[in-house]
Amino acid sequence: MRLKYLVLGAAVAGVIGASVPASEALAKDSMLVPLFTYRTGPFANSGIPIANGMHDYLSMLNARDGGIGGVKINVQECETQYKNEKGVECYDSFKSRHPLVINPYSTGITLALIPKASVDQIPILSMAYGLSASAVGADFPWIFNPPDTYWDGMSIALKYIAQKEGGGFDKLKGKTIGFIYFDGGYGREPIPLLNDFAKEYGFNVKMYPVPPPQMQSQSGLWLGVRRDRPDWMIMWGWGAMNPTAVQEAAKTGYPLDHFIGVWWSGSEDDARPAGAGGKGYLSMNFNAVGANYPAIKDIEKYVIAKGNSQTPKDMVGENFYNRGIMNAVVIAEAIRHAQKLTGKKVIDGADMRRGLETLKISEQRWKQIGLAGFGPPIHVTCADHNGHGSVYVQQWDGKKWVKVSDWIAPVKDKVMPLLDEAAKDYVGKNQPWPKRDEPCDDKTL
Repeated sequence: MRLKYLVLGAAVAGVIGASVPASEALAKDSMLVPLFTYRTGPFANSGIPIANGMHDYLSMLNARDGGIGGVKINVQECETQYKNEKGVECYDSFKSRHPLVINPYSTGITLALIPKASVDQIPILSMAYGLSASAVGADFPWIFNPPDTYWDGMSIALKYIAQKEGGGFDKLKGKTIGFIYFDGGYGREPIPLLNDFAKEYGFNVKMYPVPPPQMQSQSGLWLGVRRDRPDWMIMWGWGAMNPTAVQEAAKTGYPLDHFIGVWWSGSEDDARPAGAGGKGYLSMNFNAVGANYPAIKDIEKYVIAKGNSQTPKDMVGENFYNRGIMNAVVIAEAIRHAQKLTGKKVIDGADMRRGLETLKISEQRWKQIGLAGFGPPIHVTCADHNGHGSVYVQQWDGKKWVKVSDWIAPVKDKVMPLLDEAAKDYVGKNQPWPKRDEPCDDKTL
């Protein structure tokens, strides 16, 4: 296992391979936030900008504000290569060192860590990925996945398609919708909701799984798409799978304006390699694209201009860089909440859980932190660890992403009962499952 340690707020961006005793010495005056990242392997093109965005935002808070509540954030990075076994190794290396929160950045790793969280009392933050059912706080008090579950995303994709077909879900009757997905826990996660909608509204589904070894060898799959001629294609892809799919779709003549990806299939590097052929491709998004925000200007001033960032200047403001910033905002705001709830400057994982469970980022708060309009309002509660926020659709114009829809709310009346049912099923299959004994905070912060 390879560890990269990055202590933010230091004179340099980080120290690679720092010793454990050195990092332990920081525990008295800092708070440990591990980041599980993948800067190598087939997912590196997606993992690198996200990691950079998280680091740069937290580094900016350290440099500009002296941390959060007067305490520096100590970020330590662990390379997983998006492999479950490496993710578990990373977790085991950190759990005895009192981390505030774990960011797995992999659905597979998240699934492996869920049973450990309550035992070790370390919250898991899987921002808009992981197990959708973990939104149910009564059964998963240590797991958080705002601002949307994959089932929210699938309902929004279908809602957008129905709108484009002329109205409500009844317009989907008789249509064929293709689903191309990474053949792993992440890609399979929204299938139950897709099948449920298909049954209720009378449309057909064609499945196109992409095994990890074939992410860059999809020509046969897209010949099948050309044969089946689905009316729309929805993609749940990641890493090298995404640009390959967009390029193959263009090559086979599939209409890109009828091809929509989840929010993890919408980076610039997903569409850019297709060149002019990628024009028209769609994806969902819940964070803004662009660098014209006061907080990002502060990142440029306090971090990038001083040489304390790994981010190329021309990537500041790109989608996944901003996604990393949003993830860091959720972490930082939960820390602030926990400090207010407990009255402590240096909090622990149990305190952080309370901060996450009372997390509220309003439109006003986004503005206060220098990111007005950057993301949807986020409101996490004891019962709802997600918030089920709205999402917009963006389209690739050949050079950049352009917002082409209003914010679209998920179909909560369909999603929520399925989440409750899935949570009950998960708990039933994983007995003995601990009953929640953590108290709920009802303070408004």
